[in-house]
Amino acid sequence: EFIRILYCYPEEMDDELIETIAAESKVCKYLDIPIQHACNRILGRMGRKTSKEELISTIHKLRERIPDICLRTTLITGFPGETAKEHKELMEFVKEMRFDRLGVFTYSREEDTPAANMKGQIPEFIKKQRQKQLMKLQQKIAFEKAEQTVGKTLSVLIEGALPEEGVYVGRCYKDAPNVDGYVFVNADRSLMTGDFVTVKITGSSQYDLIGEITDENEFTE
Repeated sequence: EFIRILYCYPEEMDDELIETIAAESKVCKYLDIPIQHACNRILGRMGRKTSKEELISTIHKLRERIPDICLRTTLITGFPGETAKEHKELMEFVKEMRFDRLGVFTYSREEDTPAANMKGQIPEFIKKQRQKQLMKLQQKIAFEKAEQTVGKTLSVLIEGALPEEGVYVGRCYKDAPNVDGYVFVNADRSLMTGDFVTVKITGSSQYDLIGEITDENEFTE
């Protein structure tokens, strides 16, 4: 019931894929799109095949066709030659696009790669500083989105329990294994790993959601 598309390059995302995600109930309304950057010059240096304008167009198309879609992306900060102005441009892009999930990695210089020999290698402390700024911005966005989920009803896949806290641990369609948050479920009956339950979200805690089992069948996201 949870078919999840991970690491989908934006240039490979055609209308047929978007329509399939929209129409097929077994496919999670979730896409992991590794864009890496949003400045056209840096995207070119990285060898990426899409432009900032194409990325924005794709994101708008996805949200228009699938309003409840959850979008995850990954960024690389401190790529050789990245200027303070280009970092600011990336920050503005993240602020405007409001991704549901986002991870930021600092550029790592690896032998025998074109980027390893590029001029303008960025000092490690600047990479870390830029990474911290991006994650602080995204944290605010992610916490706001979690709070906006309160009151909605979601299908949750149970993955285990925390007996000492009296709750079950699960994931909704927005939560990929190992990289996203959890839904902590209060239940008045025994559940098994692998069960799907309908959960009304009653609260949020940073990246995670808190909810309780309900008999409602209509999901609000």
